[in-house]
Amino acid sequence: MVIHLPADLSSFVGRADELESILQALTGSRLLTLAGPGGCGKTRLAIRAARESAGDDAVWVDLSEASHDDHVTQRVAEALAVPVPRSDPAAVAAALADGPTLVVIDNCEQVRAGAAAFVEVALRRCPRLTVLATSREPLGITGERVWRLTPMVLTEAIDLLLERADADPTDTAARTAARRICDRLDRLPLALELTASWAGTLSLHEIAAMLDPDADHPLPEGGRPSAPFRQRTLTDSMDWSHRLLTGDERVLLRRLAPFRHFGIDAVRALSDEDHTIDALLRALRGLIDKSLVVCDVSGPRARHRMLGVVAEYALARLREAGEETRARRRHAQAHLDLLRALRPLAATDKDRWRERVREFRSDLPAAARWCLAGGDPDLGRRLCVEAAWWWHLTGDRTGLHLLRRAADLDPGNDDALQARVLVSLALIGEVVQPDPQTFAAAERAAALGREAGDLGTTLLAQQLVAIGLLHTDLAAARELALRTHHEAEAGGDDFSRDAAGVLVGLIDQLGEDHAAAFDRLERSATALLRRGDRAIATTGLAALAVGRTHIGDLVAAERTAIRARDAAAPLHDFVRIGTAAWGLARIVALRGRPDEAEAILDELQRVIDEASTAPYVPGWSATRAQVALWRGAATQALHWCDRERHAITPDLLLTHAAALRLAGDPAGARRRLELAESSPTLAAMPQLGAVALAERAQLTATEDPTAATALHRDALRIRLRHGLVLGCIDSLEALAALAGTPEQTGLLLGAAERARRETDYLAARPPLPDGPAFATALDRGRALTLDQAAERALRERRRGTRPATGWAGLTPAERSVAELAIRGLSNPQIAAELFIGRGTVKTHLAHAYAKLGVANRTELARNSPTRTGEAPGPNPR
Repeated sequence: MVIHLPADLSSFVGRADELESILQALTGSRLLTLAGPGGCGKTRLAIRAARESAGDDAVWVDLSEASHDDHVTQRVAEALAVPVPRSDPAAVAAALADGPTLVVIDNCEQVRAGAAAFVEVALRRCPRLTVLATSREPLGITGERVWRLTPMVLTEAIDLLLERADADPTDTAARTAARRICDRLDRLPLALELTASWAGTLSLHEIAAMLDPDADHPLPEGGRPSAPFRQRTLTDSMDWSHRLLTGDERVLLRRLAPFRHFGIDAVRALSDEDHTIDALLRALRGLIDKSLVVCDVSGPRARHRMLGVVAEYALARLREAGEETRARRRHAQAHLDLLRALRPLAATDKDRWRERVREFRSDLPAAARWCLAGGDPDLGRRLCVEAAWWWHLTGDRTGLHLLRRAADLDPGNDDALQARVLVSLALIGEVVQPDPQTFAAAERAAALGREAGDLGTTLLAQQLVAIGLLHTDLAAARELALRTHHEAEAGGDDFSRDAAGVLVGLIDQLGEDHAAAFDRLERSATALLRRGDRAIATTGLAALAVGRTHIGDLVAAERTAIRARDAAAPLHDFVRIGTAAWGLARIVALRGRPDEAEAILDELQRVIDEASTAPYVPGWSATRAQVALWRGAATQALHWCDRERHAITPDLLLTHAAALRLAGDPAGARRRLELAESSPTLAAMPQLGAVALAERAQLTATEDPTAATALHRDALRIRLRHGLVLGCIDSLEALAALAGTPEQTGLLLGAAERARRETDYLAARPPLPDGPAFATALDRGRALTLDQAAERALRERRRGTRPATGWAGLTPAERSVAELAIRGLSNPQIAAELFIGRGTVKTHLAHAYAKLGVANRTELARNSPTRTGEAPGPNPR
């Protein structure tokens, strides 16, 4: 959900004049940066200004945990709750175009360059947007208005301290002591808050005395006048607070330094013989009471964190004690143990597992990075393996980089661990970067896993290998996926059984084996959803929706597509949401609602358009182009086809060929069609194979309607054989356009009209012919079932058609190509002579060879009409 302004945990005191001025500045500035030293109250003032300016509509982006510039866009994406490519400022900024008018970005200083880059892009692309930033220094962007926040006015600082200390504001002695404290702490709100937290232990007079430079507990040298402003205030206050901590509190404070977020489980992991869990829990309570640890108890489990300045101070004490290596190793081990403890939950309820891991997600890369950089490579490799599913589900490239490093650090003495590292690498790569390197890692993982006897790793690796085979060898992919399914079932691995079941069902769906595919996809996806495995379940449901579309059950297909969309939504995963979106859009368009289809696609398209490197969503470009074609917009369809840069699939090539043909470029259409026909998987996909035949027929219709009719009939036979109802309707309408009589034309169109009505197939509906010559035939056609009409179409023969073989059977184009080949011209020369493509020359020659019963040019010359005396036959139209 969108992150709005955090609630005030305490009253807002002072800053009245600054607040009024900042509100005025916000009305005339698109970027206002509250700049000042740490602890001066920038965050609290920004919250109050945003609330009074925009109310609950403002979006809150907290960068306090961000440690790298590229984290800025990730944090903004999380705040907006949008599934976008989170490493691209332009892509995330696009999500703001129609969103909030005010975004507050807090704590920019440690990622100043990243924040500046994002804000600059966002302001340029979103004219209505205003950004309120907080930072210790300006962002340095043209047009930035900087409001430098100074220490509080003395009277307001005194009021703040007295209010937090629960002291009487009318007590003159208390105000005098408070003034001494405020002067010593430079009236910085955070320092005052930290100091006031001790008012329950010490009086204000005692606190003032301890802050005096001449006191028995003098402040360290860090408070010297020449020290940086921040050190003269917060470090002094922190040093003082640190001296008043108990021994256990000091130990816990520095041991917690590596943690970004933590809970009671982390505190337990930090206990030892000298510091028991009970002692550390008491210490934690003391740190919370002293405002050194912030506690959030709004959820089912209390979550804790230290303010950035406190964490920095704690890390300095950790290094000072010579305990950093041990603490960071404990930090990594604690998260490894936590992930391992959550394994059962991952197997039974991945929704809850994701919510648990989300609580400490920012600690995972920090811990792994330290380990892999030399701190403890073995521990880092094991931690990366346990975190892999989180990085897979979130599409996190950081995880991919870390696992590549982990794979490179293989010492060669633990093949079982290396297998898990490699399969984890492939798991993330499959959604982030599905390249040959990814699937090579899966193959190696499968081999190592089997040698090590690790069934789970082997099964997961085999599934990833099968996914890699989808574009090259569907039969091999299915064989491996089915074997994995059976092995998982025998081994009691429910996840691998169901995930492999989805993969087998998907391949069966591509082969149009609907009965087997539908049953397997439904059962597997339902079982996966029951455990919260939304990602793979979404893939299964999307495939099921497409399959139901092919057989003409559009109502059920739309229901299934909506299930896929709803299953993907909580993931905030662009790939899965994109897949579900295009599936639903295609079905909605088929049912005659193109505007709604475009709206579904546009919801994510803006983000893709703004990204410098668009993410790959299989089927996205082909669907955008196909919806445009159904609307009669061939030029727009070409635009979408040309945009695809990731994978040129047969589906996209066939759509591209149709768009080129309709745009008046038959030569270009033939080139695209020939590329599709050369795909190694096309023969195994009947639906696309029939589309290829139909497209070849459309390109042939003008010069050779007889051949076009034969091709359309071939497509119709395939569609009938596999129950492709919508395709059969398309074939009847195409054959009607080539029919020789009004009676046959009307008959086929009438039957197609009835089938469209029964299936609710309304896209690209051709107009029905007018006139009495067609009326009776249309009515007769409406009385036919789809099967009856198809049978009539396949039985019908055109009168006066050319022979099927011999020179008389060649089309004019085929005869021209053959004659030039006999004269000795090469394919490129023939193409130039006839102004056609080289691939078209090759196709015409192949058809001529088949009709003449020859195998090559030599045999063609021997069988030329001049040698055989064969009559050329009539010149068909």
